[in-house]
Amino acid sequence: METRRKCVYAHGPIIVGAGPSGLAAAACLSQQGVPSIVLERADCVASLWQNRTYDRLKLHLPKHLCELPLMKFPAHFPKYPTKQQFVSYMEAYASHFGISPEFNQAVAEAAFDHSSGFWKVTTKDCVYISKWLIVASGENAEPLIPEIPGMEKFHGPVKHTSVYKSGLDFEKRKVLVIGCGNSGMEVSLDLCRHNATPYLVARNNVHVLPREMFGFSTFGIAMCLLKWLPLRLVDRLLLFTANCTLGKTDKYGLRRPKTGPIELKNATGKTPVLDVGALAQIKSGKIKVMEGVKEITRNGAKFVNGAEEEFDAIILATGYKSNVPTWLKGCDFFTEDGMPRTPFPNGWKGQNGLYTVGFTRRGLLGTASDAFKIASDIGEDWRTMKDKNDCCNAQIVLRRRTSPSPSPSTVVVAKQT
Repeated sequence: METRRKCVYAHGPIIVGAGPSGLAAAACLSQQGVPSIVLERADCVASLWQNRTYDRLKLHLPKHLCELPLMKFPAHFPKYPTKQQFVSYMEAYASHFGISPEFNQAVAEAAFDHSSGFWKVTTKDCVYISKWLIVASGENAEPLIPEIPGMEKFHGPVKHTSVYKSGLDFEKRKVLVIGCGNSGMEVSLDLCRHNATPYLVARNNVHVLPREMFGFSTFGIAMCLLKWLPLRLVDRLLLFTANCTLGKTDKYGLRRPKTGPIELKNATGKTPVLDVGALAQIKSGKIKVMEGVKEITRNGAKFVNGAEEEFDAIILATGYKSNVPTWLKGCDFFTEDGMPRTPFPNGWKGQNGLYTVGFTRRGLLGTASDAFKIASDIGEDWRTMKDKNDCCNAQIVLRRRTSPSPSPSTVVVAKQT
């Protein structure tokens, strides 16, 4: 039996996602006087941070580089806020700007109706209609699970980092961590601190940089230098300083890519690892770095270099992916990977009132940039429409005052959006 859905007309944009990107877009729109409807599939704001992150997570960048538009972090927060502090900031942000998302509204389909000129966004119990659609579901909507031969044979638990909470669950156990990005490094460090024995798989080359240089954020230094120096020169300076402070990481199994860290991030979105202590554990041998996995066995794994080890558990630190292609229909603005075809800084606007925020591969700084542009663009359109409606309503009132009263069947009713 087909479910009957309630139809909701949105006077302003529909925003899909109540994470940092969706909240930023809604806040900037409110400053333009534009209302919006925020649809969120979970039951809270910032659900990725609340439900899919490990307990010891902290921001890797200083708080001033992670602020959303129009509202700073509380002054008493530390330089690198914890997961719980960041979530409280998100909740306070939503409250401050009066953002009340429609929770438990997972979007099944969104498509543009060319005949009416409106977007139709369908959830399990509602159909939302609007002239504008803002995709804010993010680059990290779904866990990315790699296909590794034999995974189904493994006798122990296999967990993605989206459900990993603490190394306390793996005390005195031998754990294979697949993926050597920031999550893989942090999870391995957390396992060490709970007396587990982590084996870290470095499937690909990776840049490891100190979180700070000379007492300042490495990323912050890079952003400042890029205002004055060419990108590749900045990359060379970063790598020179990293090699001086951390040493050559290649000899520990962490081979650096040939492309510099900032250039690589801009081109592919691959973020360099900002070390918070894992490298010291690797150097001491407490975290063992392994080459790529060839096959998972019932009791462990075989590696591409011929080595074989037994493990009690496997943790997949393999990242996330966009889910936009599963629900946005009839639109070629996004690639098969769920990213805008047009790169930053021009990937925030599509056709027919379609916008995207949070797909820049530049973190919260990119989100803020997108949110301001979107709000300004829609705000101008909104004011033009409002002026036309005001003019139309004024003409109707004037006609009523100067013309004989029409019969009830000929009265014109104008709705102001």
